[in-house]
Amino acid sequence: MKKWTIAIAGLLAFSTLAVARPASEKEEKERVANAGKVMKEILDVPDNIPQDVLDKARCVVVLPSVVKAAFVVGGSYGRGVMVCRRGKDFSGPWGAPAMMALEGGSVGFQIGGQATDFVILVMNDRGLDSMLHSKVKLGADASVAAGPKGRTASAESDVALRAEMLSYSRSRGAFAGVSLEGSTLRADGGANEKLYGKGVSAAEIVEEGKREAPEEARELDSRLQQASPHLQK
Repeated sequence: MKKWTIAIAGLLAFSTLAVARPASEKEEKERVANAGKVMKEILDVPDNIPQDVLDKARCVVVLPSVVKAAFVVGGSYGRGVMVCRRGKDFSGPWGAPAMMALEGGSVGFQIGGQATDFVILVMNDRGLDSMLHSKVKLGADASVAAGPKGRTASAESDVALRAEMLSYSRSRGAFAGVSLEGSTLRADGGANEKLYGKGVSAAEIVEEGKREAPEEARELDSRLQQASPHLQK
């Protein structure tokens, strides 16, 4: 029993350190590039996000390879990016990515504990403003629902109409809508400063739209622009 206690404590300590260690600028750029790969792969499969759902999304959050932060007590930790349409009414072309972090909850690890990719569509600006300036608890501060999938599915369903965010997961090749209630989504301030400069916030990147996207964001932006060039209200 003592050996097991020591092993568990060591595992928890290791996972905590892995989460706490700040990423380098190179790692942040790799995160942006990985988000582009995930988004491209998801949009290229036949049974993906419905077209009219994507066309109504103001922003897309991509979180590649979210992992469990503590294998005994549950919880998760993942970092990714959010890309929003430019313009006051979010109707313009897709802009530069803001770095984001997902924390808490057990977010889909009931299927085996492996790393999982997540995509969150922000369907209106009610939850977006809070997320840009503070952290948002999904299901409490902003409504979130498992997104419909399949190109023939409709964004006019009750779920899509009521939810401020729609969430999806991809694990072991399987793509599905998933609930992220209980998780917290926030801007990753340190990562945004590494990419864009000291003092640059997620709100400035998204709302002002004056920052140039890094080279690593080209695949993400171009694939989204190709898939959904215009907002449909």
